[in-house]
Amino acid sequence: MRVGIEGVGTSHFGRQPGVDLVDLAFAAVDEAFRAAGGPRSVDAVWVGTVFGPAGVAQRVLRATGLTGVPVLTVENACASGTTAFAEACEAVRSGRYGRVLALGIERMGDGAITPEPTDPEGRSGLALPALYAMAAARWLHEGRVTAEQLAAVSVKNHAHALHNPRAQYAGRYTVEEVLASRMIADPLTLLQCCPTSDGAAAAIVGPAAPGRVTVRSVALRSGAPWNHRSPQVWGHDLVRDTAAAAFAADGVGPGEVDVAEVHDAFTVGEVVTTEALGLAGPGEGGKAAAAGRTALGGEQPVNPSGGLLSRGHPLGATGLAQLAEIVWQLRGEAGDRQADGARIGLVETMGGGVSVLDGNACVVAVLEAP
Repeated sequence: MRVGIEGVGTSHFGRQPGVDLVDLAFAAVDEAFRAAGGPRSVDAVWVGTVFGPAGVAQRVLRATGLTGVPVLTVENACASGTTAFAEACEAVRSGRYGRVLALGIERMGDGAITPEPTDPEGRSGLALPALYAMAAARWLHEGRVTAEQLAAVSVKNHAHALHNPRAQYAGRYTVEEVLASRMIADPLTLLQCCPTSDGAAAAIVGPAAPGRVTVRSVALRSGAPWNHRSPQVWGHDLVRDTAAAAFAADGVGPGEVDVAEVHDAFTVGEVVTTEALGLAGPGEGGKAAAAGRTALGGEQPVNPSGGLLSRGHPLGATGLAQLAEIVWQLRGEAGDRQADGARIGLVETMGGGVSVLDGNACVVAVLEAP
């Protein structure tokens, strides 16, 4: 059975100390139901969250009136929200349920994912900014990207967010200003790193029908063993293999993608991901950003929402926020950040990292306009 997206919704994103998880979730779910129309009921709910306390799914759903149905909570690092979406789609596709809500929620508190002391990297204090920084340093050393090209990703995504009223940050920066911002993990500066965010996002899925965005395919994989001997940086192969599975499932190729939301928690993440997805050739990801090919108005706009860098990155909500943006793009409802003529959209969310593995999980979804 083909799966369609009935409605999507999100909260605002940012540090919101006066807004609790119930309020964030209600904003997202309420908007999704308003967009979907019909009854405010579903047969099951999948909830993605990383830091949510025990019982958080039932607690936030109680406020929306969704009780008495199966509720499942999943954690897959930054891919938690898109994992919830993948499972919701499979539940509909298989006929297990007729209408399913996927919800992602997160309050980041005082920081992001902390190193796990039972992992070798965790014992040495290797947090995710350092892991991405090593990928950037390697590609800089190999000449696969330049510092200016990495900064161009930040310039692009912060400019895109100027047209997104839900985004945490936005601004017009120059490459020089990005490179001159405070160093976080050499060579990644402050404006090349995503902020700490609170937020929620939701999607209601059911059978494909006229007027609905169709889920052409969705693939979910976890990382395989990886170490320094790999010819690629951390995360590349997991994204590549997940994308290959998504493209093969329905015959869509990367050249057919009109607009994409990808995991750009750090600027190098977008560069690595566009190459792994096949949106850019080897060594071409940074050039594509610097030349404007992945900007609005370019050949294949990437992260028109502002991406994680600028919209914000509330871990459990991120993937479904990416999905909501692509749904709005495919419905022609993205306002001043609309990608012209978008018919095929792609969402990619990457979660990491566990020692010895090429990432915790990756989800790639391919969507088609009504």
